[in-house]
Amino acid sequence: MAEIVLFHSALGMRPGLTVAADRLRAGGHRVHTPDLFPGEAPLETYGPAAARLRAVGPAALAERARAAVEPLPQVLVYAGFSIGATLAALLAATRPGARAAILLSGAPQPASIGLTRWPASVPMQIHFMIRDHYRSSSAIDKLSRLVRASGSECETFDYPGAAHLFADPSLPSAYDPETAELMWQRVLELLAGLDGTG
Repeated sequence: MAEIVLFHSALGMRPGLTVAADRLRAGGHRVHTPDLFPGEAPLETYGPAAARLRAVGPAALAERARAAVEPLPQVLVYAGFSIGATLAALLAATRPGARAAILLSGAPQPASIGLTRWPASVPMQIHFMIRDHYRSSSAIDKLSRLVRASGSECETFDYPGAAHLFADPSLPSAYDPETAELMWQRVLELLAGLDGTG
């Protein structure tokens, strides 16, 4: 059983996040889903979400994420969607006790969040649709090289399609159930492997 913190995307606490957390819980894991925009409604489109991110600012958002995990156990798997993936990578790299990082439709340029090294024995998965507008091959390459340089494993999975949050069933225009199912199978395999049961 893994203890997981799962960060939402810039759209906020959409119903799809509950679906994702429930999928992980069904695999026997304990999942925490902090709300980084407390008191604010979830959004439907990326324009207002980007404006909200600019208003909060990256440093303040990172501090909200750090505060959200402070009361949680140190030994955690960090996961997130889109901007939540950036926060997952940041905390997995800088907060002691990380077991893995799972980046879903998001992967930051390491330099953009100040990452110059990755902790040993902290595997990473990165999942994207290959034509996702937010997918950066450069960011994925640099991040995966950083992780592998530490001796940790980094798996990168590209799926056919162009949708961003393709695993969110509350976004019908993006949701791809077959691709989402394959993604979750791979995520659960990684989590099982952390306990030597995969």
